[in-house]
Amino acid sequence: MAEFLFPLTRRGVLRAGMIGAAAAMAPDALGKGAAPVVAKAPAPGEIESHGLSTFGDLAEPADFKHFGYVNPAAPKGGTLALSPASPTFDTFNAYVLRGNPATGMSLVFDTLMNQSLDERDAYYGLVARKVRISADKLTYTYFLRPQARFHDGSPLTAHDAAFSLNILKEKGHPVISQMLRDLVSAEAVANDVLVCRFAPGRSRDLPLTVANQPIFSRAYYATRDFEATTLEPPLGSGPYKVGAFEQGHFIAYHRAPDYWAKDLPITIGQGNFDVIRFEYFGDSQVAFEAFKAGAFTEREENIARVWATGYDFPAARDGRVKRAETPNNNIPSIQGWVFNTRRKIFKDPRIREAIGYAFDFEWTSRNLMYDAYKRISSYFENSEMAATGLPSDAEKALLDPWRDQLPADVFGEPYMSPVSDGSGQDRTLLKKASDLFTAAGCLRKDGQLYLPDGTPLVFEFLDNSNTFERHTQPFIKNLKLLGVKAHMRVVDAAQYKKRLEDYDFDVVHDVLMMAWNPGEELRAYFDSSTANVNGGRNLPGVSLTVVDGLVDKALKVQTRDELVACCRALDRVLRSQHYWVPHWYNPVHRYAYWDLFDKPERAPKFDTGVLWTWWWDEAKAKKINFTGR
Repeated sequence: MAEFLFPLTRRGVLRAGMIGAAAAMAPDALGKGAAPVVAKAPAPGEIESHGLSTFGDLAEPADFKHFGYVNPAAPKGGTLALSPASPTFDTFNAYVLRGNPATGMSLVFDTLMNQSLDERDAYYGLVARKVRISADKLTYTYFLRPQARFHDGSPLTAHDAAFSLNILKEKGHPVISQMLRDLVSAEAVANDVLVCRFAPGRSRDLPLTVANQPIFSRAYYATRDFEATTLEPPLGSGPYKVGAFEQGHFIAYHRAPDYWAKDLPITIGQGNFDVIRFEYFGDSQVAFEAFKAGAFTEREENIARVWATGYDFPAARDGRVKRAETPNNNIPSIQGWVFNTRRKIFKDPRIREAIGYAFDFEWTSRNLMYDAYKRISSYFENSEMAATGLPSDAEKALLDPWRDQLPADVFGEPYMSPVSDGSGQDRTLLKKASDLFTAAGCLRKDGQLYLPDGTPLVFEFLDNSNTFERHTQPFIKNLKLLGVKAHMRVVDAAQYKKRLEDYDFDVVHDVLMMAWNPGEELRAYFDSSTANVNGGRNLPGVSLTVVDGLVDKALKVQTRDELVACCRALDRVLRSQHYWVPHWYNPVHRYAYWDLFDKPERAPKFDTGVLWTWWWDEAKAKKINFTGR
């Protein structure tokens, strides 16, 4: 999956900020260096602000100097080397369906606004110095900074921003084009004025979706195919440029020393490394060995076994490699094995629920993961949006119109992931699974389970790495006891991507990222309009009228309380349908790093801060005589 898909956090309705000076809406002009024209003040009912957020006011005033989680005097220099989750890349075009994009391409492109890492859903002006919102909230006018430049020195204008939004809606990755569906028009009315018009009934998130899209050079793409896969370094305007690379092995991004926005409050103290380098490895164990040797210098550790036992090597013992844990204040990544309900064998929710009983999380947690994780039950785990207890009056009001389409248990206690006896083969849970298969009309003959129409219940776990093999094989063993034949297949990255895009799989491991105020990601993950869009994120093929209605409601409500009620109701429905076998989540960030860096006094509240706020410490590098990359 392209990196922009994780997370899908395009959010927001503007809350009023401070009124700034007005700028003009002048006739279309393309001249370089054209000065902004002073214009009339906002009309009655219009609002101007230096940023956008979903429900609450912005924490930073219009005249803020820098974010509180940065060191404004942080030195520039050195290299931060990382290893991405993706095993390879074959294109620099990260915003279309084709190809496996290189990790980090968002470093190259600026956006109208950037997110604060200290607030859950606040964005502040980058290319846009402010935004004006019409009284009906259907026209957003972004006023651009005239000093914005691409890396070749050419001006970045509203014409480039309009071109970018329009081509992303027309030819961008299906996830992006779906998010922009209610963008009626994006028009440059002056070099520094972009007017975006939205359709009535548009989603709450659309203005921030627009503000967070990459800005491409219109002139650059006048002679290039936007949809093509390419290894030509693109022209951008962001803090980094593509440097040295070797396809599928590494890519280095070099800091642009003349970056036009380097002295803005939103960027001060950030982007401190001269080089950010991503090293690719096809195997997680190989990657860890490379980290131990210094081939890359920071890693977020997602394997509990490695965190518990793997850091007994010389550099870790003598302090050259440090380890840290920090609280994860975000809604955790929601992961699990997802059923492809487009397949006939997974049409019945009882079949899907029965399969889930064969996974013994308690045994897996104790024997494979050192009890370092918590089990997932909700699509909004560890948040107030997770359904608990009986539905509230607000939830019932949302669900009642579809009562005749919903199972009765939606109006009771929400489904919880089963708790086993930890034996690895819990007979009580396996009996529940067997009873569900029987209730669904399945028959067992000669050790094989058959669906009511005689189709054998046989399926494949598809993956592009062997990371989950230790977890999947005991699951498969228990399924065999029930007469279900399952196997695991690991394919290369290109084949895996293609099969997911075409929904050519039975069961696949998936990760969902939810924002604190979920919006467009709900449509991408669960709406019927995305169920058969090639390359979409609705992997299970969720296609229910009630889900569509709840998603539509969630995207339009204007208060946090209304959104919470919508998400809880949606959670109840999704959990009742058993689209997945939930995995687990990590309540903390675990990361290890070579002792080459320094960092601000505190980390941002919703990120480790490594990529953006740390900096290279040459004295530390000399002290430990670092000989890695």
